[in-house]
Order: sequence, then C-alpha cells, then structure tokens
Amino acid sequence: MKKGLIQIYTGDGKGKTTAALGLALRAVGHGMKVLMIQFMKGDQYGELESSKRLSPYLILKQVGRETFISKSNPDPKDLQLAREGFSMAIKATQNKEYDIVILDEINLAIDYGLIPLKDLLHLMDSKLETVELILTGRNVKREILERADLITEMVDRKHYYDKGVPAREGIEI
Repeated sequence: MKKGLIQIYTGDGKGKTTAALGLALRAVGHGMKVLMIQFMKGDQYGELESSKRLSPYLILKQVGRETFISKSNPDPKDLQLAREGFSMAIKATQNKEYDIVILDEINLAIDYGLIPLKDLLHLMDSKLETVELILTGRNVKREILERADLITEMVDRKHYYDKGVPAREGIEI
C-alpha cells in the first residue's frame, strides 16, 4: 500500500472484532501480512486457532487474561500485559514487516487506563505511512476519532444475549 489509513470499529453493538478479522482475511487473500494484537482477551477465542492456519500472513497475539479487570484499580499483571502488547504495536507500526496492524479492544484498554491515551495518539501520528492501522473497541476517545480516516459504529438494536443466550463457540468465541 502506498498510504495506510486509520480505521476505527466502535460502538455498543456486536461485530467490531469480526469486522477487523474480515478485513484481515481479505488482506491475506491479497498476500498482505497482518498483525492482530488483542488486548484484554484470553485464549478462548476461535480466531486464535484460525490465525495459526493462516500464518505467516496473519499473526495474532493475545495480551490479556480471561478475568475481570477493575476499571478503578487494574491488576498490575493486566497493566504489564497491556504494555507488552503496546510495545509490540509500536514496533509493528514502525517497521515494514506488516501491511496492516489491528489493535483489537485498544479503545477499551485506553478507557480502563491500561495504556495512556497520549501513547496511542503518538503511535497514530508516527506510524509508517504505508501501514494500515485498525483500532477496535467501545468507549473510543474523541482525540482518537479525530485522527481516524474511517469510523464505523456498531449499534446494538437487538441481541440474543438479552434473552439469555450465552456466547456461542464459533460465533462469539
């Protein structure tokens, strides 16, 4: 790509990660290399296994635990994992190894204080011009939105969770 843009998938509706994975799948089909870093997610998600089958074109790194994170008092382990993931993101957006870098749930990690907002803004401003950057997660900050080239908001109009249907393997996890 000559010019990589910044895309945001946000909102209270389902589909933010799924949209980013769809973009990744399309990019892999064109021979592009994609790195997806998932913040605040553990290893129960099916995309982790799928990415192994698409390696080395799609690399997925999970930098979170399957546990509740306190927004007012995050565990030091969660802070450490988020910082390690963010360090990977900085490197990936500064070298030519990847065409697309997806930071899944980064907006939530910012909202929870696991990563300083100023650090993400700096990454957005300093990424290589050829790297496409995808940011997902709800509660996105205004400053992040202002730097984006595309913003898609998923709206929750109706969800089967409201009827007590739990997350299903292969669909939500």
